[in-house]
Amino acid sequence: MEQTKSTANPKLYIGLDIHKRSWKIQTATDLFWGKAFTMPPRSETLEEYVHKNFPNYEVYIAYESGCCGYQPHRNFELYSWTSLVVNPGDIAKSSRAKFQKTDKIDAAMICRELKDGRLKSIHIPDEEREHLRCLFRRRNELVKRYRKIKSQLVMRLLYLGMEIPKQYDNSNWSHGFRDWIRSIKWSYYTVDFSFKNRMI
Repeated sequence: MEQTKSTANPKLYIGLDIHKRSWKIQTATDLFWGKAFTMPPRSETLEEYVHKNFPNYEVYIAYESGCCGYQPHRNFELYSWTSLVVNPGDIAKSSRAKFQKTDKIDAAMICRELKDGRLKSIHIPDEEREHLRCLFRRRNELVKRYRKIKSQLVMRLLYLGMEIPKQYDNSNWSHGFRDWIRSIKWSYYTVDFSFKNRMI
């Protein structure tokens, strides 16, 4: 009697706890729980490891969204891996993890949840939209910075007994307000320098 051959590729699951200086890895296959190890934070190094040790495996990988962004995810997809970037709050925590948090434990939890099919990826923006977000965030940072500087200037003016014109007595930063600050004639250069230094 002819034996039936399996056509399904074996599966490799990788839980990744990602950081700037190193990656914590936990592996598992569809049959066995694999090993945990640390590696340099480079996608190509992980790809070389998988290619050497798990040829012809379907690869599933997941990591938490955070400081390292989406570039690792994009690299993993170039290797034809199924990659998920997940919300940390969506990962079920074991009782051990609630009292002891380590990168190794985090990688293991991600791997377990990935293997059990309980993870969903967050929305991954394309690169153009991501770069636009950087521009918008920078604008918001500058707006907050200018408002903070103006608040400091207003408090200093109040301290020095200077009345602010009504049209400038608000949280907005305007050319008119800057021009008015520059037009003030102070008795001593030190005060003038203090204000102009904040206007740069």
